[in-house]
Amino acid sequence: MAFRKQEKKDAKAKLLRISASEHGIHPNQICEKTKDVLQRLTKAGYEAYLVGGAVRDLMLGKQPKDFDIATSASPEQVRRVFSRSCRLIGRRFRLAHIYYGRFYLEVATFRAPHDESGKGLTANDGRIIHDNVYGTLEQDALRRDFTINALFYDLETGDVLDYVSGVEDLRAGKLRLIGDPEQRYREDPVRMLRAIRFSSKLDLQIDESAKAPIQEMAHLLDNIAPARLFDESLKLFHSGQAAKTLDQLRDHKLFFHLFPLTEMGLHDENFYNFVKLALSNTDKRIRSGLSVTPAFLYAVMLWRGVQKYAQDNIDLGQAPHQAYHVAASEILKEQAQTTGIPRRFAQMSRDIWTLQTRFIYRDCRRSMNFLTNNRFRAAYDFYCLRTATEDDLDEESCQWWTDFQKGNDKHKLVMCRPFKKGGRRRKKKPQNNAK
Repeated sequence: MAFRKQEKKDAKAKLLRISASEHGIHPNQICEKTKDVLQRLTKAGYEAYLVGGAVRDLMLGKQPKDFDIATSASPEQVRRVFSRSCRLIGRRFRLAHIYYGRFYLEVATFRAPHDESGKGLTANDGRIIHDNVYGTLEQDALRRDFTINALFYDLETGDVLDYVSGVEDLRAGKLRLIGDPEQRYREDPVRMLRAIRFSSKLDLQIDESAKAPIQEMAHLLDNIAPARLFDESLKLFHSGQAAKTLDQLRDHKLFFHLFPLTEMGLHDENFYNFVKLALSNTDKRIRSGLSVTPAFLYAVMLWRGVQKYAQDNIDLGQAPHQAYHVAASEILKEQAQTTGIPRRFAQMSRDIWTLQTRFIYRDCRRSMNFLTNNRFRAAYDFYCLRTATEDDLDEESCQWWTDFQKGNDKHKLVMCRPFKKGGRRRKKKPQNNAK
């Protein structure tokens, strides 16, 4: 591919303009709402470009999930252009959200290198605390993380603007950081996770200079807020390449800082096979356009810890259902110190675990009631993964429940056993004959 080179702006960056005939992006591939925002900002006298992952994905022939916009307008100026449909968010990184009903587009102002003002603070360890120093298009390109994410699409001319040879890296299948890798990882340690995600999802080779510091700097993830790491874990494992991502995270010593309990359990071959099978199934669902839930991911990742904790309590005489309930509380609490888990997902994970104790029952009353439980399907999928990987479970048990669900009422009655009353009878209270 030939690129038209433009004037050299400074010693750091050289702008390449890639025409539509060369990059292959057609305006019709960009959603109408995004084009509306770009046109209104341009009409108001500001620079505005489609940026980042959307440009990258369109050049790769993929449909973007999000369309992000970069502009020379400050967040306050963006709000004046869009008035009531605009909401400003964030303190560390100020952004504008432009709403179209419930749908919104994210608009960011061009960023510049940090200064020592309150708008560009960094912590002692190099982490960016405030990132609201505004600058030019070129400065914004140089401050982004990877070259393939620093591409700008100009709707007016149809050109892609590239200051960092991002198009060349994209064509070469290379993932390269902009600037000094150690400094960029210190500024935001989550960039190490992003490197793994883009490498796995887009089948890119991480540049050696970007790869080299990761193992030594992995501990910096311990300083990231658990809520943010939860969001990043979903991006990693709900990308359609979860099984591949797991191995890459472990190879680079990053996985322990997301799931420490899981990492300790993965040394057991059966549990490793269980997790890999679950992630492979998740990948298939995502590629087929089916829904997935964070609750199931966390139920899988934390299963070995819950199982071991519950078994210890069962050995001490606790009833299985109660033992799993107690174990779930303890393991979820421990995991939340690393990646915060929203309550609605934590509760569903808990239900999946505690319902595992019900699959041993085959009598009609309990089996039929179990089918009506709104968590049955998730618990059943989880149980079948277990029967395929745990030595003490028979895969025929999963097949029984598969057939039981599919059968009509008559077939169900044939399959299950009648419930015999009298197994547990309440003792009659002694009558008080005193008058």
